[in-house]
Amino acid sequence: MIPIYGCSMVNVFAATPTTIFEHMSGLARQHQAINLGQGFPDDPGPLLVRQKAADASINGWNQYPPMMGIDELRRGIAKHYSLTQGLSIDWSRETMVTSGATEALAASILGIVEPGDEVILFQPFYDAYLPLVVRAGGIPRFVDLDPRDWSFQPSQLRAAFSDRTRAIIFNDPLNPVASCSTPEQRQIIADLCDEYGVVAICDEVWEEVVFDGVTHQSLFSIPKMRSRTIKIGSAGKMFSLTGWKVGFVIADHELLSIVARAHQFLTFTTPPNLQIAVALGLENGASLLPTMRESFQAARDYLWSGLLERGFKVLPSKGTYFLNVDISDFGLPDTVFCERLVREFGVASIPVSAFYASNPVFSVVRFCFAKKRETLDEGLRRLDGAALAFGV
Repeated sequence: MIPIYGCSMVNVFAATPTTIFEHMSGLARQHQAINLGQGFPDDPGPLLVRQKAADASINGWNQYPPMMGIDELRRGIAKHYSLTQGLSIDWSRETMVTSGATEALAASILGIVEPGDEVILFQPFYDAYLPLVVRAGGIPRFVDLDPRDWSFQPSQLRAAFSDRTRAIIFNDPLNPVASCSTPEQRQIIADLCDEYGVVAICDEVWEEVVFDGVTHQSLFSIPKMRSRTIKIGSAGKMFSLTGWKVGFVIADHELLSIVARAHQFLTFTTPPNLQIAVALGLENGASLLPTMRESFQAARDYLWSGLLERGFKVLPSKGTYFLNVDISDFGLPDTVFCERLVREFGVASIPVSAFYASNPVFSVVRFCFAKKRETLDEGLRRLDGAALAFGV
């Protein structure tokens, strides 16, 4: 769990423990394990895009680009979302480039949330949300998702709203549990945000990594949410270039101007060669993105089948790089299961309870399938007999 809820603003980061990712990766190195806990691909990313970044670094401008991002990329962002999601965006007033989506989240939360404001978080959640909310002086209000399908109860969500609610953070597709929202769920959130005057900070970094014909739709596309939605995207997730840390923010001009003021005091700007390369990637998105999506879906299906064959109960995965396994039949907490799995079988995974601040679910474990086939093969080979050894 993330044990910082209730900390003062002064010690919020000092109280933050070693992350579960660092812990499990350390165990993986110690036991020479196949690391299926790390949430990034081992593919280098599209050659076209990487070559453009290299060329721009050698032959282009390497001093500060504009704070809001280079025009070429901002135009590309607006055009991309027009073509893929039907959004009408004024690139010059409603787009901003950030140094990764986490920086975009930080700028959004620090720009929007004042001390004493309440912020609604769905559990489980990406681990950066809570410390950023607390650091901003916000008061988190948690809504637990039903682990049977990772949905929320409308009555429970309504109960979390109040006159003190300033923002809701909505991650769709949802990391760590690989679910996608429904139109009905988005409408419920939109109606409540409109009723209470709440800003929706929408973490949509996985929007291009969706499967089985799913088409991502944003709260930003709902007319009454356009002026109160901060939409966050990630070139790193789109193009499997997670180390580049290039993110996008889309919002109504008035809202974006507030987020931009926080951004200027965080990273201010993002490497120009990477921005130029991402602009080229978006320009070629119609050919690059479907191919990458098909590759990830094939890897998902391969690991899914392999885990099922070895006696594991695999949960649906509609997006992201992740598959989740229901370990309730093993009678072990997820942290104990993951530590035994890496020590006894040489495969690293992540306990989903680490993505909760309270009332955690201890019966789900996350695996990353965005790996080369030989890596998945070796991981599955090592898992032969694991389910039997755990008592199933």
